[in-house]
Amino acid sequence: MSENLKVAGGSPLSAGHGSLAFGVPTSTPGTIYALAIAGGITVRPREGRTILFGRNRPEVHVCIGENDRRVSRHHGLLTCHQDQWWVNNTGRLPIRLPDSRLLFTDDEPIPLTEGYTPLFVRGSNDREHLLELYVTGVDGQQPTSQHNDPTQPPRTWKLSPAEKLTLVVLSQRYLFHEAHPQPLSWRQTALHLAELQPDAGWTAKRVEHNVVAVRTRLSKDGVAGLTRDEVGEPVGNSLNHNLIRELMTSTTLVPPDLELLNQPDD
Repeated sequence: MSENLKVAGGSPLSAGHGSLAFGVPTSTPGTIYALAIAGGITVRPREGRTILFGRNRPEVHVCIGENDRRVSRHHGLLTCHQDQWWVNNTGRLPIRLPDSRLLFTDDEPIPLTEGYTPLFVRGSNDREHLLELYVTGVDGQQPTSQHNDPTQPPRTWKLSPAEKLTLVVLSQRYLFHEAHPQPLSWRQTALHLAELQPDAGWTAKRVEHNVVAVRTRLSKDGVAGLTRDEVGEPVGNSLNHNLIRELMTSTTLVPPDLELLNQPDD
């Protein structure tokens, strides 16, 4: 950070500072930490305080992608407004937030939640430049260590045998770890199920009924991205894609479930 670019209430973070993913020291509630490979800054909250990040080290508070011309010289801002920190994109490339959310130039600023948030900017040759952020909570502290606590298992979702078989067929490209998977269509899924269970009366409508029933249950239980109102038009494969990601992330569906696709012995 340039000596001429100090922020009131701010202190520098060295290039050798450990990842913010491990937490931060006890700080004033609402303090933000911003760290890249070249170092960073920590700033106490106050209305209007701003942190600038980008490629041009002499003109930013946090330098990212210093030797990558695809990163803008002034790529984004972190601004304290109404007791919250907001991220704004001022560069040419989008900024990727958690859950693959993209923030484009001139989009409305996005508020940061308490705790750890990684931001990514894709540069030349698919390089990913990371800006780590951490906003301290109301107690001003990082989460307590829980080294010896039992591991909390993921929440899995209950599926009937027919629902599970339907979803394994529908999501087989994901379970096979294909590079850019998409769900099978209702018709493709029904044809595959009919091969596995010729006498079960599988149709595209039955497949759709099973999958929609699961989406509806999970949506009512708080899983986001499973309704048309949330995703918007055109929906395409988004609803089933989001459902499959949730089922795999929660380990409700796992690659060994592909065994269900084996033809039964005659």
